[in-house]
Amino acid sequence: MKHLRKFLLELGVGFAFVGSQYPLTVGGEEFRIDLLFYHLKLRCYVVIDLKTVPFQPEFAGKMNFYLSAVNNLLRHPDDQPSIGLILCKTKNRVIAEYALEDYSKPIGISEYRLAACGNSKFPPESDSSADFGGYPHVQPCCRKAL
Repeated sequence: MKHLRKFLLELGVGFAFVGSQYPLTVGGEEFRIDLLFYHLKLRCYVVIDLKTVPFQPEFAGKMNFYLSAVNNLLRHPDDQPSIGLILCKTKNRVIAEYALEDYSKPIGISEYRLAACGNSKFPPESDSSADFGGYPHVQPCCRKAL
């Protein structure tokens, strides 16, 4: 949390922090979203799931679940559909494409790398191009640490 201001600056203009380990109750069970933001210009929630392991296909199902829950429980009728971003240690592009092939919700998968200089813990710019289904102007929120 102490690096939250810096992290928000890395995301770019328009992101508002909603919560870390944000609780959602679905079917009487509690689930926690790693990071939840609201994008003021896009007028939508942005759900970020952080993984310390390489991408696994089941991560896409979990993100789809989170997006459905956020869209039904938090989203205002005037808001756009929520966007999901899965940040993983590494990803196999072919596995990622198969995992997202039949999903209609905007979900992106990106790798992160810890910055080598300074004490920054922010992921640098990824060479992957996240497909946010209908949101072509949205870029992965992985930028080089300043």
